[in-house]
Amino acid sequence: METTNENLVHVLNDLIRINNDRIAGYEKAAEEAETEDVDLKALFNRLANESRNYRDELSREVLALGGEPTDETTTSGKFYRVWMDVKAAFTGHDRKALLQNCEYGEDAAQDAYQTALESQASMSTEVRQLIATQKGKLKDSHDAIKRYRDLHAELS
Repeated sequence: METTNENLVHVLNDLIRINNDRIAGYEKAAEEAETEDVDLKALFNRLANESRNYRDELSREVLALGGEPTDETTTSGKFYRVWMDVKAAFTGHDRKALLQNCEYGEDAAQDAYQTALESQASMSTEVRQLIATQKGKLKDSHDAIKRYRDLHAELS
């Protein structure tokens, strides 16, 4: 039987993996975006940095619980496949497809954070607040991606 801390470490490490996926996805997006898409490159770099900060915050909590923060990505599962879809969209450098896939990735991140908040793991108010705050900021990022996508659709 897992201890309370082990359960919470597992939940937090899942969120670290999601953020690692998000970092890799947005780094790839920034790298593959067209040269003239400086707005997207800046956005993607900002979102990758956002996830680095979230990963670091979550890692500190894992360490405080006596656990070992993961440095892995989700090599299986829905979120990883989402980012693979994002990477596949780069072959045509299609701005609309890129933004749609990024939005889908942001939806997956929201789902992962909601799952963490609904988990049976016992967590302090501070940890719950950290997860909820990150989820809220990720929602803002989702909305930014959606605004870019909608703007692109209007201009097409």
